[in-house]
Formats: sequence, C-alpha cells, structure tokens
Amino acid sequence: MIIILVFAICFFASIVGAICGIGGGVIIKPVLDAFGIMDVSTISFLSGCTVLSMTAYSVLRSKLSGSSLIQPKTGFPLAVGAAIGGVIGKYLFQVIKSMSADANRVGAVQAACLLVVTLGTLIYTIRKDRIKTTTVSSMTACVLIGLVLGVLSSFLGIGGGPINLVVLFYFFSMDTKTAAENSLYIILFSQIASLISSIVTGSVPVFEIKMLVLMVAGGILGGIAGRSVNKKIDGKTVDQLFIGLMMLMILINLYNIYKFL
Repeated sequence: MIIILVFAICFFASIVGAICGIGGGVIIKPVLDAFGIMDVSTISFLSGCTVLSMTAYSVLRSKLSGSSLIQPKTGFPLAVGAAIGGVIGKYLFQVIKSMSADANRVGAVQAACLLVVTLGTLIYTIRKDRIKTTTVSSMTACVLIGLVLGVLSSFLGIGGGPINLVVLFYFFSMDTKTAAENSLYIILFSQIASLISSIVTGSVPVFEIKMLVLMVAGGILGGIAGRSVNKKIDGKTVDQLFIGLMMLMILINLYNIYKFL
C-alpha cells in the first residue's frame, strides 16, 4: 500500500512538475513529509533523485525533438551557478542536520523555508502582469542568480521548485512555457551536482533500492505524461494550474511545520 502511494505521489507530482517547470520535488518532499513514510534526510535524497530522472528525460527529449525552448546564452551560466549552489545547499543541509539531534527540527526548518518561498511565489505569480520585468545579460550575474537557486533547491530537497519560475519571469522576461523549460534545465544541473556531492561525501542516507526504483520510474513516467499535456495547453492554463498548486503547497507546509514542532 505504501509503495503504491509513493509511486502515485511521484507520478502525479512529476506530471505537474513537467507542465509547470517546477520539477515535482516541491510536491513530493512536503507530501511525503506529511505522511511521515521516511525520515527527512531520506525523503530529501530520494525526492532529488526522482526530480533528476524527470528533468533528465524532459530536457533530453526536448533537445532530441528539436523543440527545445532553452536559451543557452542565459540558461547555461544559470545552470552552472545552480550546480555550484547545489553542492553548497547540500552542505548546509548536513550542517543543520548535525547541529540538531532531532530530525523533526530539520524538517520544520525545511518546511518553514519552503512556506516562505511558496507564499512569495504565489503573490508574485498573481501580480506578475503588473510587475515590470528586466533582462539580465551579464554572465556573472547569471551564475550568481543560478547559485542562489541551486542552494535553495538542494537545501530544501525540492529539486528547483517555484522560485526558479519567478526568477526567470522577473530577471529574464520569459513567458510561462519558456520559463518552465529553462527551469527544468537549471534543475537538472543542480540535482546532478547535489547527487555527486552526496556520493563523494558519503552522506547518502540508508534507503530501500526498490523505493528508489519506484520513485524514479514515477518521475520518468510523470515527465512523459506532463510533457504531452504541456503541448496541448496554453500559458494561461499553466499559470492557473501553478497558482492552484502553490495554494495547496502552502497548506501542506503549514501542516508540516505544526507536525514537526
């Protein structure tokens, strides 16, 4: 029963993640935390692996089909920054974890940070038509922006999440679908770096192999379904889905803060 539940969460989260460009981790991590199926470290790691599999499929499929909306001039330095940030974020997580003997404290910190990020993203998305955007062209600025995104995504164990979209909307004046695809590209680099960091530092938590295989399978299948749906809907529908998702995530994170504390 638990295995079916975990697979279903990863599958549907990855569908929405592929459509909106948020990776799916922003759903998988807090939902699994709420169910309390595994400890926070294991959930963070397996969530990151699931997001990695989904984004790898989505990005490679777009490239091979020739329909990619990724903008290399800004996307690559953002991705490089995110990769570096992914390593730093993983380190920060381990530091905070080592400072507290209570794993629930770590979960509460993650949930509180994710709540702030999600709430800010929701407010921006609702008001974005009235907010004047800019277009950053400096490679150094792109790397630094990517660095911040990588730290947040890796520390929170969400892969990338909604903050990527807000940054791409505001700093690079991207439309919804272009931002979604570039967000997945950034998430891919961040998660690769985070995974390598976990392996090199020996901080990979204990987990059941079948759980990893199941979650990764859910991520890939969800990415396939989400990519198909994304082609059939317009940017306005994506925005509406994204706003609804953020409202749901705010409620789940409030519950998780209460639960962990």
